[in-house]
Amino acid sequence: LLVFLGLALPGTQGKVFSRCEMVKILRRHSFQGFEGTTVADWMCLVKHESDYNTKAYNNNGPSRDYGIFQINSKYWCNDGRTPGSKNACHISCSKLLDDNIDDDIQCAKKIAREAHGLSPW
Repeated sequence: LLVFLGLALPGTQGKVFSRCEMVKILRRHSFQGFEGTTVADWMCLVKHESDYNTKAYNNNGPSRDYGIFQINSKYWCNDGRTPGSKNACHISCSKLLDDNIDDDIQCAKKIAREAHGLSPW
C-alpha cells in the first residue's frame, strides 16, 4: 500500500517553483509596475494563493480556483462545472493546472488589467 501511495503522490503535485525562479518569471513577463503593482506584490499573491504550485486547486462551493494564480472558474476560465461561467480568459481551467504557466500569466494580467490591480484576489 505504501509503495502504491508513493507512486500516486507525484502525479498530484504540479511543478513547484522556487522563490527565485518565480521572481525571474515575473520580471521576465514585465509584472514590475504592471497596473501599479510590484513583483513583490505578485510574489506575495502567488505564495499565499498556491505556494508556487502549478496544480493548486481550491473548491469555493459553486466555483473553483485553479493554478498558480488561483484563477476562478466563475469569471475567468471554464471548468465545465461552474454554472454561469463567464470564461473571460477564454481558457479551459484544466490548462491552468499544467506546468506551462504562460497562459496563467496572460489570464492573471487580464484580471489585473480589468481591475486596475490585485483586488480580485
